[in-house]
Amino acid sequence: MDNLLPRLLFAFSAVVLLVGGLMHAAAVGKAVAAVSVSDLPPFYGTSLKGLWLIDAATLMTLAVAFGCLAARPALATRPIVILLAIIPAATAFFLYKFIGNFLPAHMLVAAAAASLVGVWRV
Repeated sequence: MDNLLPRLLFAFSAVVLLVGGLMHAAAVGKAVAAVSVSDLPPFYGTSLKGLWLIDAATLMTLAVAFGCLAARPALATRPIVILLAIIPAATAFFLYKFIGNFLPAHMLVAAAAASLVGVWRV
């Protein structure tokens, strides 16, 4: 099968992003608990809760997109995959910048890189 490698790479990206999104959503309780005992003004505390879940939703949405590309690699145009890959890559950049060496950032880089390699193999 000529397009097996792109399928596997897009599927890998989808799984990594889905796992990341689910882990992020599952950890929202810890974030809410930390905010509730902090002295953050209410606007920032509620914003953090929303942004936390927005990130989880973004990761899961990207997982669905890459899952679709794994199922039908012919739909993977280079410009679209590059735009999709920028999202986890940029998120990883900011995680490294503000948090440092952090496993979720490595996962995002792996997902972005796999999708970019996959699109050049379609």
